[in-house]
Amino acid sequence: MAGSASTSPPYHPTSKPSKSSISSSFLPWRKSNIYTLPVVLFLCIASYSFGLWQHGGGLAIDAFTRNSSPQLTAPCNPVKIDTTTTTPTTTKNLDFSSHHSLEYAGETRNNTGKTFPRCDVSYSEYTPCEDAKRSLRFSRDRLIYRERHCPEKAELLKCRVPAPHGYKNPFAWPASRDLAWYANVPHKELTVEKAVQNWIRYEGERFRFPGGGTMFPNGADAYIDDIGKLINLKDGSIRTAIDTGCGVASWGAYLLSRDILAVSFAPRDTHEAQVQFALERGVPALIGVLASKRLPYPSRAFDMAHCSRCLIPWGLYDGIFLIEVDRVLRPGGYWILSGPPIHWKKYWKGWERTKDDLNAEQTTIENVAKSLCWKKLVEKGDIAIWQKPTNHLGCKVNRKLAQNPPFCPAQDPDKAWYTNMETCLTPLPEVSNNHEIAGGELAKWPARLNSIPPRISSGTVKGVNAEAFKQDLELWKKRVSYYKSVNNQLGKPGRYRNLLDMNAFLGGFAAALVGDPVWVMNVVPVDAKVNTLGVIYERGLIGTYQNWCEAMSTYPRTYDLIHADSVFTLYKDRCEMEDILLEMDRILRPEGSVIFRDDVDTVVKIKKMIDGMEWDSQIVDHEDGPLEREKLLFAVKKYWTAPADTSS
Repeated sequence: MAGSASTSPPYHPTSKPSKSSISSSFLPWRKSNIYTLPVVLFLCIASYSFGLWQHGGGLAIDAFTRNSSPQLTAPCNPVKIDTTTTTPTTTKNLDFSSHHSLEYAGETRNNTGKTFPRCDVSYSEYTPCEDAKRSLRFSRDRLIYRERHCPEKAELLKCRVPAPHGYKNPFAWPASRDLAWYANVPHKELTVEKAVQNWIRYEGERFRFPGGGTMFPNGADAYIDDIGKLINLKDGSIRTAIDTGCGVASWGAYLLSRDILAVSFAPRDTHEAQVQFALERGVPALIGVLASKRLPYPSRAFDMAHCSRCLIPWGLYDGIFLIEVDRVLRPGGYWILSGPPIHWKKYWKGWERTKDDLNAEQTTIENVAKSLCWKKLVEKGDIAIWQKPTNHLGCKVNRKLAQNPPFCPAQDPDKAWYTNMETCLTPLPEVSNNHEIAGGELAKWPARLNSIPPRISSGTVKGVNAEAFKQDLELWKKRVSYYKSVNNQLGKPGRYRNLLDMNAFLGGFAAALVGDPVWVMNVVPVDAKVNTLGVIYERGLIGTYQNWCEAMSTYPRTYDLIHADSVFTLYKDRCEMEDILLEMDRILRPEGSVIFRDDVDTVVKIKKMIDGMEWDSQIVDHEDGPLEREKLLFAVKKYWTAPADTSS
């Protein structure tokens, strides 16, 4: 858990952090002697005056202070316009706490910048790259139409997606695992369709998730206990997992109490709003499908993969879907299958299929697994488990006899953004003997988090060595501590649950928060200079690839807090800033928070734009003080919803 909650007052939109939160190292003038003070004061006033002249006098100040006066006694800053960007005295609160109960009525805004209107209520669940109408243009073969198909630039929505009328803050974790407000996800279809299987129940104004599933009628917890009798889930060797065709992600939800972090995914609307329910519960999930493209994860990412009656045709198309699971499984990782055709001799009548059909399906799956050099560990009751080899020495010998599937030619196994899946086996890194683990052995959790990841120790991550990793570790401890001093809600259990880091690098932000009751989706932009997502997974964290010129594969109102470190510098001249900000607004909950880190000129532009998006915000000095050109922008999305439907 986090440390004790801060007792400091709520943060304000035009205020500095409290004096107690600012290190004395931020105040260099304290060390000046009496003779140098007049010189420093003269230089500060001269720099301030020059900044006024350069930026049209009071206009430059107004962009930051609104109704506040500039602090002429602030330390001198030689960087252009920094004297006006240091945060002035407070006049208005930036309240990070959640407290709404009624629809936000709005306020008069004296904003001369561009404004962004509210979208119509029909867009309340708009997911641009999984839009149902657009998907109909694409092939239904292998569910290609359910993959990402993003709008063209001319089709981009230039308005802010509304929350449904009556939207409330989700239940705090861990209560949210079992409860969600009906108004937040107003879909009852699953309560009828999956009533017998105990996925979800409708109880007045809320949904309850009993933890059931198609193949675990006694609940997900009991089902995981059954898996734990077959493989070791307690010793820290299994930390990351992937759940294909996740339903409402009860498997992933109940793994969290065992320190196992699962990424759950399913196509949009195979069952109405299943991924949306998962996220509302505070469980990591993304919209996704095994079709023609690689999953957006690096090779050797997951310790365990799972399918419980996920209806994926594992044996078809030359086993291409199992080949993709093999790519993302780490050496020695496990694949777990329950549901058809496993235990078909007992269930074949209930599944309304013939014995021959089910026997043929299982035989095909067994053959594909053997061709991947997997070892079948056990089949007991409704559960079958296979294990991937720790290296490919023996597998290469077998390939000389049977070339199905062949090893892939030279390629980047971590490239996974709009990358076609292939019917070839991704080769593991070379080893010197059959006892060596390809790619390097991972430490057990929780030591894995701060151990030097094998990708770094082996020198395969350009520009990052063990020393740089250690420095990054300490840097983010310091930065997150500073964040908590500014946003006093960040350290309070229950205020935030779903977090997104838009430019995660080595996962330092998430690692610094690992003791808090939150999870972080670490994004490595495909435009980043170095692909570090494999390092993030080797640390026992989760993440995905993303191009921020496009929408994310998630529903609106997914995240409670978004961290954007140098995102807008990275995407400068690649796409419009307003489109990235509108996407952030779409996936951020009402009263959700954002932390921007970027160059001061970029931060100024961001602030002006989000002032037209009904966000409250405040520019704050860098944790190393006002002389740093990089600034922070803390923001809160205001609470508002679509209007009530009065047509009835």
